[in-house]
Amino acid sequence: MKQIKNIVFDFGGVLIDWNPEYLYEKVFEDKAEMEYFLNNVCTYKWNVLQDAGRPVALATAEKQQEFPEYRDEIAMYYGRWDEMLGGEIMENTRLIKPLSEKYNTYGLTNWSAETIPVAMARYEFFKFLKGIVVSGDEKLVKPDPKLYYVLLNRYNLNPEDTLFIDDNAANIDTANKLGFQTIHYTVGVGLERQLQKLGVRL
Repeated sequence: MKQIKNIVFDFGGVLIDWNPEYLYEKVFEDKAEMEYFLNNVCTYKWNVLQDAGRPVALATAEKQQEFPEYRDEIAMYYGRWDEMLGGEIMENTRLIKPLSEKYNTYGLTNWSAETIPVAMARYEFFKFLKGIVVSGDEKLVKPDPKLYYVLLNRYNLNPEDTLFIDDNAANIDTANKLGFQTIHYTVGVGLERQLQKLGVRL
Protein backbone atom coordinates (compact mmCIF):
# COMPACT_ATOMS: atom_id res chain seq x y z
CA MET A 1 0.00 0.00 0.00
CA LYS A 2 1.50 3.33 -1.09
CA GLN A 3 2.02 6.16 1.38
CA ILE A 4 -0.93 8.55 1.32
CA LYS A 5 -0.26 11.97 -0.24
CA ASN A 6 -3.80 13.17 -0.96
CA ILE A 7 -7.04 13.00 1.03
CA VAL A 8 -10.42 13.45 -0.69
CA PHE A 9 -13.57 14.15 1.31
CA ASP A 10 -17.21 13.71 0.48
CA PHE A 11 -19.23 16.53 2.10
CA GLY A 12 -22.78 15.49 2.98
CA GLY A 13 -22.77 12.91 5.77
CA VAL A 14 -19.00 13.22 6.32
CA LEU A 15 -18.31 16.93 6.89
CA ILE A 16 -21.79 18.49 6.72
CA ASP A 17 -25.01 17.32 8.38
CA TRP A 18 -27.62 17.81 5.64
CA ASN A 19 -31.18 16.54 5.98
CA PRO A 20 -34.43 17.81 4.37
CA GLU A 21 -36.25 16.86 7.58
CA TYR A 22 -34.62 19.82 9.35
CA LEU A 23 -36.75 22.08 7.13
CA TYR A 24 -39.89 20.04 6.72
CA GLU A 25 -40.41 19.17 10.37
CA LYS A 26 -41.09 22.91 10.72
CA VAL A 27 -43.46 22.90 7.72
CA PHE A 28 -45.61 19.83 8.37
CA GLU A 29 -47.52 19.44 11.63
CA ASP A 30 -48.04 15.73 10.89
CA LYS A 31 -44.82 13.67 10.80
CA ALA A 32 -46.49 10.99 8.67
CA GLU A 33 -47.34 13.58 6.01
CA MET A 34 -43.77 14.88 6.08
CA GLU A 35 -42.47 11.35 5.52
CA TYR A 36 -44.97 10.83 2.68
CA PHE A 37 -43.79 14.08 1.06
CA LEU A 38 -40.10 13.18 1.27
CA ASN A 39 -40.65 9.58 0.16
CA ASN A 40 -43.05 10.32 -2.72
CA VAL A 41 -42.82 13.97 -3.79
CA CYS A 42 -39.42 15.62 -3.20
CA THR A 43 -37.50 12.38 -2.98
CA TYR A 44 -33.80 11.60 -2.63
CA LYS A 45 -33.74 10.37 -6.26
CA TRP A 46 -35.29 13.65 -7.41
CA ASN A 47 -32.67 15.63 -5.48
CA VAL A 48 -29.89 13.65 -7.19
CA LEU A 49 -31.11 14.90 -10.59
CA GLN A 50 -30.25 18.45 -9.46
CA ASP A 51 -26.92 17.15 -8.14
CA ALA A 52 -26.38 15.94 -11.71
CA GLY A 53 -26.84 19.44 -13.07
CA ARG A 54 -30.57 19.88 -13.71
CA PRO A 55 -31.59 23.53 -13.02
CA VAL A 56 -33.36 24.00 -9.71
CA ALA A 57 -36.08 26.22 -11.25
CA LEU A 58 -36.94 23.59 -13.87
CA ALA A 59 -37.00 20.78 -11.30
CA THR A 60 -39.28 22.79 -9.03
CA ALA A 61 -41.73 23.76 -11.80
CA GLU A 62 -42.02 20.18 -13.08
CA LYS A 63 -42.59 18.82 -9.59
CA GLN A 64 -45.25 21.46 -8.87
CA GLN A 65 -47.12 20.43 -12.03
CA GLU A 66 -46.97 16.80 -10.92
CA PHE A 67 -48.11 17.52 -7.34
CA PRO A 68 -50.09 20.80 -7.40
CA GLU A 69 -51.48 20.10 -3.92
CA TYR A 70 -47.92 20.50 -2.57
CA ARG A 71 -47.00 23.53 -4.67
CA ASP A 72 -45.87 25.68 -1.71
CA GLU A 73 -43.98 22.88 0.03
CA ILE A 74 -42.15 21.99 -3.19
CA ALA A 75 -41.10 25.64 -3.63
CA MET A 76 -39.58 25.54 -0.15
CA TYR A 77 -37.18 22.70 -1.07
CA TYR A 78 -34.79 25.07 -2.78
CA GLY A 79 -36.36 28.33 -1.61
CA ARG A 80 -35.48 27.47 2.01
CA TRP A 81 -32.72 24.99 1.22
CA ASP A 82 -30.30 26.52 3.73
CA GLU A 83 -32.59 25.33 6.54
CA MET A 84 -31.69 21.73 5.62
CA LEU A 85 -28.11 22.36 6.74
CA GLY A 86 -27.76 21.04 10.27
CA GLY A 87 -24.20 22.27 10.64
CA GLU A 88 -20.69 20.88 10.47
CA ILE A 89 -19.86 17.39 11.70
CA MET A 90 -17.32 18.95 14.02
CA GLU A 91 -15.41 15.80 15.01
CA ASN A 92 -14.46 15.50 11.33
CA THR A 93 -14.20 19.11 10.13
CA ARG A 94 -11.75 19.97 12.93
CA LEU A 95 -9.33 17.55 11.23
CA ILE A 96 -9.28 19.42 7.92
CA LYS A 97 -6.88 22.22 8.87
CA PRO A 98 -4.19 19.99 10.44
CA LEU A 99 -4.51 17.46 7.61
CA SER A 100 -4.21 20.20 4.98
CA GLU A 101 -0.86 21.19 6.47
CA LYS A 102 0.58 17.72 5.75
CA TYR A 103 -1.46 16.44 2.79
CA ASN A 104 -3.20 17.74 -0.32
CA THR A 105 -6.89 17.84 0.65
CA TYR A 106 -9.79 17.90 -1.83
CA GLY A 107 -13.54 17.53 -2.03
CA LEU A 108 -15.55 15.25 -4.34
CA THR A 109 -19.25 15.79 -3.81
CA ASN A 110 -22.68 15.10 -5.25
CA TRP A 111 -24.19 18.56 -4.84
CA SER A 112 -26.21 21.01 -6.90
CA ALA A 113 -24.04 23.72 -8.43
CA GLU A 114 -26.72 26.22 -7.40
CA THR A 115 -26.71 25.36 -3.68
CA ILE A 116 -23.03 24.52 -2.99
CA PRO A 117 -22.10 28.25 -2.74
CA VAL A 118 -24.44 28.55 0.28
CA ALA A 119 -22.53 25.82 2.13
CA MET A 120 -19.14 27.15 1.03
CA ALA A 121 -19.93 30.60 2.39
CA ARG A 122 -21.12 29.16 5.71
CA TYR A 123 -18.32 26.75 6.65
CA GLU A 124 -14.71 27.78 7.14
CA PHE A 125 -13.16 24.37 6.46
CA PHE A 126 -13.67 24.82 2.69
CA LYS A 127 -10.78 27.31 2.55
CA PHE A 128 -8.29 24.60 3.54
CA LEU A 129 -9.14 22.37 0.55
CA LYS A 130 -6.85 22.64 -2.48
CA GLY A 131 -9.67 21.86 -4.87
CA ILE A 132 -13.26 20.69 -5.16
CA VAL A 133 -15.13 18.72 -7.82
CA VAL A 134 -18.90 19.30 -7.67
CA SER A 135 -21.21 16.90 -9.51
CA GLY A 136 -23.62 19.67 -10.53
CA ASP A 137 -20.83 21.51 -12.35
CA GLU A 138 -19.68 18.39 -14.17
CA LYS A 139 -23.16 16.95 -14.99
CA LEU A 140 -21.99 13.65 -13.48
CA VAL A 141 -22.75 12.04 -10.12
CA LYS A 142 -21.00 9.47 -7.95
CA PRO A 143 -20.70 6.53 -8.22
CA ASP A 144 -20.07 7.15 -11.95
CA PRO A 145 -16.31 6.57 -12.41
CA LYS A 146 -16.19 9.50 -14.85
CA LEU A 147 -16.62 11.96 -11.96
CA TYR A 148 -13.65 10.41 -10.12
CA TYR A 149 -11.57 10.76 -13.29
CA VAL A 150 -12.44 14.47 -13.41
CA LEU A 151 -10.84 14.78 -9.95
CA LEU A 152 -7.80 12.67 -10.83
CA ASN A 153 -7.11 14.45 -14.11
CA ARG A 154 -7.82 17.99 -12.93
CA TYR A 155 -5.47 17.78 -9.96
CA ASN A 156 -3.02 15.23 -11.43
CA LEU A 157 -3.64 12.68 -8.67
CA ASN A 158 -2.62 9.04 -8.50
CA PRO A 159 -5.45 6.98 -6.93
CA GLU A 160 -2.96 4.61 -5.26
CA ASP A 161 -1.61 7.35 -2.99
CA THR A 162 -5.00 9.06 -2.57
CA LEU A 163 -7.39 8.36 0.31
CA PHE A 164 -11.12 8.75 -0.44
CA ILE A 165 -13.63 9.17 2.41
CA ASP A 166 -17.38 8.81 1.79
CA ASP A 167 -20.47 7.67 3.68
CA ASN A 168 -22.05 5.93 0.66
CA ALA A 169 -21.07 2.29 0.09
CA ALA A 170 -21.60 2.47 -3.69
CA ASN A 171 -19.28 5.48 -3.92
CA ILE A 172 -16.63 3.64 -1.89
CA ASP A 173 -17.00 0.60 -4.13
CA THR A 174 -16.22 2.66 -7.24
CA ALA A 175 -13.23 4.26 -5.54
CA ASN A 176 -11.86 0.84 -4.56
CA LYS A 177 -12.22 -0.40 -8.15
CA LEU A 178 -10.28 2.65 -9.39
CA GLY A 179 -7.42 1.94 -6.98
CA PHE A 180 -8.06 4.53 -4.26
CA GLN A 181 -7.41 3.81 -0.61
CA THR A 182 -10.74 4.31 1.17
CA ILE A 183 -12.57 4.85 4.43
CA HIS A 184 -16.30 4.10 4.45
CA TYR A 185 -17.47 6.61 7.04
CA THR A 186 -20.64 5.73 8.95
CA VAL A 187 -22.14 6.95 12.22
CA GLY A 188 -20.08 5.47 15.03
CA VAL A 189 -16.91 5.19 12.92
CA GLY A 190 -14.26 7.37 14.52
CA LEU A 191 -12.69 9.03 11.49
CA GLU A 192 -9.59 10.17 13.38
CA ARG A 193 -8.95 6.61 14.57
CA GLN A 194 -9.47 5.22 11.05
CA LEU A 195 -7.01 7.75 9.64
CA GLN A 196 -4.40 6.80 12.24
CA LYS A 197 -4.83 3.11 11.34
CA LEU A 198 -3.81 4.01 7.79
CA GLY A 199 -0.75 5.88 9.03
CA VAL A 200 -2.16 9.34 8.37
CA ARG A 201 -0.43 11.97 10.53
CA LEU A 202 -2.52 14.59 12.33
